[in-house]
Amino acid sequence: MTDSTDINQTRRDLLIGGALSATAAALPLGCAHGAESGATTPAPVTAKVALRVNGQRRELELDTRTTLLDMLREHLHLTGTKKGCDQGQCGACTVIVDGRRINACLSLAVMHEGAEVTTIEGLGTPDKLHPLQAAFVRHDGYQCGYCTPGQICSAVAALDEIRRGVPSHVSADLNAQPLLSPAELRERMSGNICRCGAYSNIIDAITEVAGGKA
Repeated sequence: MTDSTDINQTRRDLLIGGALSATAAALPLGCAHGAESGATTPAPVTAKVALRVNGQRRELELDTRTTLLDMLREHLHLTGTKKGCDQGQCGACTVIVDGRRINACLSLAVMHEGAEVTTIEGLGTPDKLHPLQAAFVRHDGYQCGYCTPGQICSAVAALDEIRRGVPSHVSADLNAQPLLSPAELRERMSGNICRCGAYSNIIDAITEVAGGKA
């Protein structure tokens, strides 16, 4: 007659052995034998990048995987540009590259060799604010302020688009000068999310600077 203790012990050994086998099978070969083989993480591939940031020429040696956002924040210490969702959805990282606004978190730094990059630090200073910065203050176009740098960079580009006659998805006539209207401004600023909900004040600030009446 088999002892119940022996049965329980055998079942326990079987379960433990199965779990260990499954774990070993799930691990990559390098992980299972890393200690014996002396495997190491390969060194990152780097490249030299030269570009102008806020009017100043900068040359850096960067990991080719470095985003433009991380280059600005971690390497150049321009922390006005914010990291939000890091997926190109919130617009907090918006900067102006060669006159066009982009999400810096989705663009690699090495893609912008020779480019002209403008961040919020390049638009104005505490002593001499950019007109949009001053308008945001007057109209309380922010609350927590986290999204504000991206909002202002995006607004600068949006007004430039309107002045150059670039239509948007809500422009009624693609061949006519876009109107300075709430619909146009909301469409052009739709890529910048404000979690505090200061949208109406933001539109007022942009409209004032544009010299229009939305």
